[in-house]
Amino acid sequence: MQLFFDELNKMTLGEEVNRLFHGRGGLYPGAEHICLDWYPPVLLLTSFKPLESDSLDVTVELIKQRWHALKGCEALNLVYQYRSGGCTQTDLIEGDVPEKHTVVENGAKYHVHLLKGQNHGLFLDMKNGRQWVREHAQGKKVLNLFSYTCAFSVAALQGGCDSVVNIDMSKGALSIGKQNHLLNGFSVGARFFGHDIFKSWGKLTKLGPYEMIIADPPSNQKGSFVATKDYSRLLKRLPELLTSDGEVLLCLNAPELSIDFLKNQVEEFSPSLEFVELLANPGIFADISIDKALKVLKYRRKNG
Repeated sequence: MQLFFDELNKMTLGEEVNRLFHGRGGLYPGAEHICLDWYPPVLLLTSFKPLESDSLDVTVELIKQRWHALKGCEALNLVYQYRSGGCTQTDLIEGDVPEKHTVVENGAKYHVHLLKGQNHGLFLDMKNGRQWVREHAQGKKVLNLFSYTCAFSVAALQGGCDSVVNIDMSKGALSIGKQNHLLNGFSVGARFFGHDIFKSWGKLTKLGPYEMIIADPPSNQKGSFVATKDYSRLLKRLPELLTSDGEVLLCLNAPELSIDFLKNQVEEFSPSLEFVELLANPGIFADISIDKALKVLKYRRKNG
């Protein structure tokens, strides 16, 4: 944990949501289980193995010291979450969490919820993916598969897309997605479908084709998507939804599955797509192995 404490003393806090420490990347031996995130005005400490009470007390005290060095007498808001498999324990250690908690990333506003569940409404490691969509969406019809709270959709509309279709099985996540659009001044331009993607090809085909498709599925969510068996199902149908000059972002956040796993799946099940590039993750998410980190691969239709 000493390496985490050393990095803590270098920590700065800006106005936007951000990861501050990424132990999961394996670059800080002894602190691989620790992450620290800044969801203004709240710090979120996450541990992927249980912290003994003494260790947690020391960690909280050092966070307090750094906070007061940066913020003076301003009250600290600190949430601690322990995760292990499907088990999650979340505690408010200090201060409060806003009832309606809104954060900003690249000028876009998003609702987040830190006190329930493992997913807080915005995946911070996908920041560069959202930025890429923002920069390339101008005038395009966009399909956002496994849209969750629709952050990609907000980014596409910020980038001037013609329209965007969001589809996800979770109607609750889509409800937050609709709120995210309104937060950013987008009352038109987006559609939302709380459907099973694998049962909705007809509807998606009718609304297409699309110049940009984003697929960011869960890696292992029983009843929704399991990458090892369902990515092939997705890839078999994806090209028929794409225009002749269309682009696809394929995402995979499974440390146990490599970049080559996804490339091989595309080669076998979507041979009409060609690989363009691997998008870089934000620097704070640096990983000892590129295969264990979030993977965001850009593809396009092959010429001819």
